[in-house]
Amino acid sequence: MKKTIRLSLGAILFLTGIVLTLLPGSILLVIGGLVLLSYDWPRARLWLRFFQNQMARSARRLDQLLLNRKLSRSRIR
Repeated sequence: MKKTIRLSLGAILFLTGIVLTLLPGSILLVIGGLVLLSYDWPRARLWLRFFQNQMARSARRLDQLLLNRKLSRSRIR
């Protein structure tokens, strides 16, 4: 019973997150769905790791971009 609920809720979250990919914060639905699915499907664990690595990489890139922007503005003034 728990497995069925976990799988169906995970699938709903994952699919909802995929459908809403253009909205901010929808990736959290994808990650939440993958977390629930990864308990039972090893393939979902691989996708979860992939999405987590991509999010970390994009956060590092954004931090670097913002730091460079801040440094370039401070040099101009």
